[in-house]
Amino acid sequence: MGAGTKGAFDFLGVGGYCLGMKILQALTLAAATLLAGGCGKHQNTPPPAAPAPASTHGGYFGNLANGQQQAVKTIDVTSLNENIQLFNVQEGRFPKDLDELVTKHYLGALPNAPAGMKLVYNATEGKVSVAPQ
Repeated sequence: MGAGTKGAFDFLGVGGYCLGMKILQALTLAAATLLAGGCGKHQNTPPPAAPAPASTHGGYFGNLANGQQQAVKTIDVTSLNENIQLFNVQEGRFPKDLDELVTKHYLGALPNAPAGMKLVYNATEGKVSVAPQ
């Protein structure tokens, strides 16, 4: 390969590297333009619907209160079930009723069930749940 072949394969050399970088920059700019604004086509989308007005039984504040009540139910049941499991490990059996957790000092007092609900204890499975009254 003599001096005459150097020009034919220069795209692999420094000149080719600069050309490759320019192509890469152009492709990157084209991709960024497409991602940012599309091809100039804009869809007519309606504005988002206005939120429904909050009421005492629904809406944002109603859902917030319902979520808080649900969290309280879950926390009470989880705590009770953990104490039942602890009782089972230490006593070798599940408590006969929830009051036994208090008399054996696993709990200071039974938690109150949320309004309109009651605690249901299954002594065979050692599980507490919350059910409507």
